[in-house]
Amino acid sequence: MKTVEKDLLPFYHFAAEHAAVGIHAIDLKGKTIFYNQKMREIEGFDYEELADRSLLELFRFDQHESTLLQVLQSGKAVLNVKQTYWNRKGQEITTINDTHPVFDEKVLVGAIELSRDVTKLEKVVYQPLKKYEEPITFSSITAISESMRKVIQTAEKAATLKLPVLLVGESGTGKELIAESIHSASSSSGQLFTLYCHGTDSQLIDRLQEDLADTPHRTVYCERIDLLPLPLQSHLLQMAKELSNQNTYFIASVGEDPVELIASQKLSKELYYFFSAMTIQLEPLRNRKEDVMPFVYDYLSRHRMKFGSVVRSLTKEAEEMFLKYDWPGNLKELELLLDEATSLLTTEESLTAELLPQHFKWKTMNKHALNPEDFIVHSGKEMLPLDDYLQEAESYYLKKAMDLHGGNVTKAAAALGMSRQNLQYRLRKIKKNEAQT
Repeated sequence: MKTVEKDLLPFYHFAAEHAAVGIHAIDLKGKTIFYNQKMREIEGFDYEELADRSLLELFRFDQHESTLLQVLQSGKAVLNVKQTYWNRKGQEITTINDTHPVFDEKVLVGAIELSRDVTKLEKVVYQPLKKYEEPITFSSITAISESMRKVIQTAEKAATLKLPVLLVGESGTGKELIAESIHSASSSSGQLFTLYCHGTDSQLIDRLQEDLADTPHRTVYCERIDLLPLPLQSHLLQMAKELSNQNTYFIASVGEDPVELIASQKLSKELYYFFSAMTIQLEPLRNRKEDVMPFVYDYLSRHRMKFGSVVRSLTKEAEEMFLKYDWPGNLKELELLLDEATSLLTTEESLTAELLPQHFKWKTMNKHALNPEDFIVHSGKEMLPLDDYLQEAESYYLKKAMDLHGGNVTKAAAALGMSRQNLQYRLRKIKKNEAQT
């Protein structure tokens, strides 16, 4: 290499590391040799986790599904490919990828992929209950149950006093709605920052602290601090103590009883003490079913405003099914079901039982009244081919697992008894199949 090119190497490295696009380079064996900061932000991995591991080993791709491996095989660039997948933080990410072969004196030595994160443009970030642009306030929350009225009353006091708050509740119970409402109600609240604690990225908290530097008044919502490794919990506590006297208001959430989390060494006692000045418990939806229909009607109202539909109600049969079901995924599951059902609407003014997904109708049936034919997916023919049925069943079951674990791939994979990489591969395959239908 010429001397002038060697002198430029530090500049090349700096430019690549600080580029606004994700960069992932592999050698001929499929092993990662470069993985920049932006790609770490998109996918949630650290370089150390990828180094010396084959792409096939890490992600369990079919070769034709990995553009990097396609380019290695063909030696030709693959441009402008859109991919949607779950990253390690449990978020749904959409990227546009350009993948190029890399040659050294006409000999193929590897491939490099440039990924543009277009998640926000596509509005597909995995944040259920946050699909509408207006700020969330206490008056936006439609819950009418006694337990939720107490939650709101306590949260309003916390907002007035600006005490650190710990929200406790299962995934999908609406903790993020309460957090944003507290932020909106607190005086001089400034900007809301959300720290998603779904990963082991050692620089996660440092980057947040950098983002906060230019904002004089801010609220920081730390979602699911119990999912952070204990060393990162200590780092978060240090940052929170430093900033708590600098116009920074802290709110956090956990998914289980914090005392049990501490006993099982999933939650730092010191971090719990910092946030527990006011602890607010959110009941699961199965314990407050009177909140189901207000949420449904609020959803339908928003649907009319956003899409110009005319749907205004549920039929009696559909309403009975909604109230009979226990909603293990809570409000998140309810909203995802409504998303699926309303996608079939045309000129209907009522959401009927016929428009509800078959998998939901199965779950609301009387188990003792079922017979084998209830589990056959009917179409225009008498029954689906076996492969189609198994594909539909797998799609439903994997999505259900993701919903119940708050979009956390690692936890869902553990519950399903498979590797996280295998689950990610299967989810990508489902997305691909849905896009082709």
